[in-house]
Amino acid sequence: MSVTTDHDRLVRCPWGHDPAMTDYHDTEWGRELRGDRELFERMSLEAFQSGLSWAIILRKRDRFREAFAGFDPAAVAGFGETEVARLLDDVGIVRNRLKIEATISNARTLQALDESFSDLVWSFAPPPAPAPLTPADVPATTPESIAMAAALKRRGFRFVGPTTAYALMQATGMVNDHLADCLARDAS
Repeated sequence: MSVTTDHDRLVRCPWGHDPAMTDYHDTEWGRELRGDRELFERMSLEAFQSGLSWAIILRKRDRFREAFAGFDPAAVAGFGETEVARLLDDVGIVRNRLKIEATISNARTLQALDESFSDLVWSFAPPPAPAPLTPADVPATTPESIAMAAALKRRGFRFVGPTTAYALMQATGMVNDHLADCLARDAS
């Protein structure tokens, strides 16, 4: 079941309550996004979100972009121990050594691919599905996200399990999980 937000009386998915989340819901989530840098950023942020709320990551996104050189894979691939130490001291991001090191490792893995990262990730996009009617109809994983996670792990990517892969699919429009009566459903 979608919710009607108090501030504008429009029907949305039930998770976009504060203004930043509402804006993200209405203008980004579920919209098609392609490009190696763009998908590297989203995959990295989804990995940092693991175990936390998306609202935390969204509030810190601008600082993440600054700290990780705009998520330019070539720049991040060049990070070493000095940058890891700098990132661990940066209160504006999530300071988790494993996630920081995974992001750097993932940039190096992306740089070593013999294909477009964007094309690789999008190759797992499933065919369109009926709109979910309630949040309970939205899965945490799918066969496609399980396959994507396995393929990325085989290539050396880290912190990209099936749930993170599915969140990436949702965030970048590979799947449209806006509920049937949500205002953003047809805009995605």
